[in-house]
Amino acid sequence: MLNYEVDPGLLEGQIPKGTELDSFLGKTYLSLVGFRFFGTKLFGSVKVPFHSAFDEVNLRFYVRHKHGNENRRGVVFIGEIVPKQAVSTLARLVYGENYRCLPMKHYIDIQSVKKTVTYQWKIKNKWCNLTAQGTSISQLPREGSLGQFITEHYWGYSRQQDGASIEYHVSHVPWKVSIGTFAEFEGDATELYGVEIGRILLRPPCSAFIADGSPVTVFRGSKI
Repeated sequence: MLNYEVDPGLLEGQIPKGTELDSFLGKTYLSLVGFRFFGTKLFGSVKVPFHSAFDEVNLRFYVRHKHGNENRRGVVFIGEIVPKQAVSTLARLVYGENYRCLPMKHYIDIQSVKKTVTYQWKIKNKWCNLTAQGTSISQLPREGSLGQFITEHYWGYSRQQDGASIEYHVSHVPWKVSIGTFAEFEGDATELYGVEIGRILLRPPCSAFIADGSPVTVFRGSKI
């Protein structure tokens, strides 16, 4: 998870109706996240052959939605990349998310004192790289820390073509993380995210985390 502080105005046009930007200590963050799906099942029980394990990279920011007395903290995906066309198509149909299918690969190197994780995707015959290196020891983020803010959002929000917003619940235990001692993005992201965000991603991230992950359930969405 590579995290970048950005001007809130950069995201104003992409905030789903019914939500507002979330911030940590007054700062607005954009995160470039790479991860692996394992044992994936549709609707909780259906395994699709050759589609249960795959990479994904997404670019996201953070929002809040007031639901009665509950303040739901969630994420909005600017774009998501997967190497499976069927996954991309299904996610667009069910959640209205901006998925794109591209060639992808990853490298994970875990040693006694450090771990290095790299995710790559190919666009216009060139590879983009997301890399983070941290210690081999993971622990739960401190209460009230940036690590907790970045990793503990349990709702997803998506803008629809008709102007409505879809909300869906994401359930998982809190993730243990190690703090990145080195992290960077390399490549041209302007094709996917536009010139301004592409330039931001080439800056050194403000922070980076490597999360251990866990079983995750993504529930069906509904309009808000």
